[in-house]
Amino acid sequence: MGPELRHLRYLIAVAEHGNFTRAAEELRISQPTLSQQIRQLERAVGVQLLDRSGRGVRPTDAGEVYVHYAQRALRELAAADRAVLDVADLSRGHLRLAVTPTFTAYLIGPLVEALHTHHPGITLDLREMTQDRIEAGLLADELDLGIAFAGSHLPGIDATALFTETLSLVVTTDRAGSRGDRPLPVGDLAGQQLALLSADFATRNHIDDYFARHRVSPPIAVEANTIQALTEIVRRTGLLATVLPDAIADDHVHLAPVPLDPPLPARVASLLHRESAYESAAARAFSRLAHDLVRARGYAPA
Repeated sequence: MGPELRHLRYLIAVAEHGNFTRAAEELRISQPTLSQQIRQLERAVGVQLLDRSGRGVRPTDAGEVYVHYAQRALRELAAADRAVLDVADLSRGHLRLAVTPTFTAYLIGPLVEALHTHHPGITLDLREMTQDRIEAGLLADELDLGIAFAGSHLPGIDATALFTETLSLVVTTDRAGSRGDRPLPVGDLAGQQLALLSADFATRNHIDDYFARHRVSPPIAVEANTIQALTEIVRRTGLLATVLPDAIADDHVHLAPVPLDPPLPARVASLLHRESAYESAAARAFSRLAHDLVRARGYAPA
């Protein structure tokens, strides 16, 4: 008789914990039962899967391979369960979405509003995380879709372009109005105090690369880990400026973007998903809404 699903879950738990006792506690079975079930699995496959000779327990070479395929099999079965529950008329559904942080400030609100308006039966699990974590989550089948930037991706990740995001200097509307439409030479930033996102943000790295390329070092008065803090600081001080996507300034009546000369390199915002993953009706509906919304808001095409 071949292995059963519980055998796979048991083996994965022991491999992850490196310990029968902790794995048994997580699985809520006794340690002798767990040991017996693992030996039963080893007899079924005809090879030793765990090395029990050391202080801990670790997979053998064969065990490493088997654990890898066992994890993949369980992910595929979980996807199959979701596919069976999927309803094409969208009267119900569930979507697991992750976005990189700057999109939370201007894109996610309108997107969630559109999703809830058109498909109120779809529930949304929304997370904010770095792009590398989004791609890892997609590959592990912990996410259905991600919104991040085009570029080099992990093997197995597909990207569909949404729009081109441009960044500019963001100041109060009074200061922007006094300049007219004239771009600001990048060298003039040397005398401008800035409030910028912290180095935890990919956007900050993008900005720092631009400064380094043009040999300018603006004085940085404030570093913040939220965009809301930056927009409020710029609005209230009137003297500090920041660098953010134009779309964020467009959503704030007191702020306006000032283009830089030369401009900051544009980035292509993309929908990310796992290659060959089952695409639920909820994911398809969200993708359509995302493309419709960026067109309606006039974002630059990719």
